Amino acid sequence: MNIFGIGLPEMIVILVVALLIFGPKKLPEIGRSLGQALNSFKAGAKEFENEFKREAKQLEEVPSASKYEPKSDSKEVVNVSSPADISQKS
Repeated sequence: MNIFGIGLPEMIVILVVALLIFGPKKLPEIGRSLGQALNSFKAGAKEFENEFKREAKQLEEVPSASKYEPKSDSKEVVNVSSPADISQKS
């Protein structure tokens, strides 16, 4: 058994020291609050991961949707000459 690089003998020593410091009545309350904190951290991390994946998927979809093509099929001729050009041609 190896949790966070701590083996079983080290874990037993930590639990004994915690029992001596906090007492048997306080340990269940500390364990419960530690468990709640870990659960809320996991939920936050999961939400962050889901949001990150959602944004990445949205960014992947945007370039494929726009191909920089005109949206209408009408072929309109636009005169780009200045008024000076027009008067010279007349």
